[in-house]
Amino acid sequence: MAQAAHVPGGVSRPGRTPAVERRSSDIVRRTPDVFDARTHRIARLAVPVVLGLVYGYWVAANNRDGGPITGGNLVLGFASTVVFAVLCAALLMLGPRMPREVHAVLWSAFVGCAFGFLYSQSGSFISTQGAGQGGHHDVVRSLLMSLLVAAVTFVVFFYRYYTREDASGRRIR
Repeated sequence: MAQAAHVPGGVSRPGRTPAVERRSSDIVRRTPDVFDARTHRIARLAVPVVLGLVYGYWVAANNRDGGPITGGNLVLGFASTVVFAVLCAALLMLGPRMPREVHAVLWSAFVGCAFGFLYSQSGSFISTQGAGQGGHHDVVRSLLMSLLVAAVTFVVFFYRYYTREDASGRRIR
């Protein structure tokens, strides 16, 4: 036998419902914030640093291509970490203050450049073309791949910002 599920507030009755009448449709309710302000401040710094460390390690590993770890390889990894973390932190701080179109373009440029550099450090596509032929085609392939990734990123981020912000950049959800 099917029965109605229990709901807070008791049984629904015909007539007025003061709880529903008190709600204003103009107010958008946000989900509760689980973390306090201190946790958000720490995360605003920790997330770009951790992502930068992962990216720097990945760049160094691609550059090394299974060979021995060298001083130049370590410098490349640390430099990539610093540049990635600084740019990521800057985008996280400055991005929400910009119009949604510019915000999406900046993130897609960042992701496209990061991917292009990471892809250019991998040696897998160089070894398939032989020793003497690789140069020009490798740069073009890296450029085209990073442009493709940047275009897809732009579409995704623009859609996200377009559906969650009004025209003046205020969040609506």
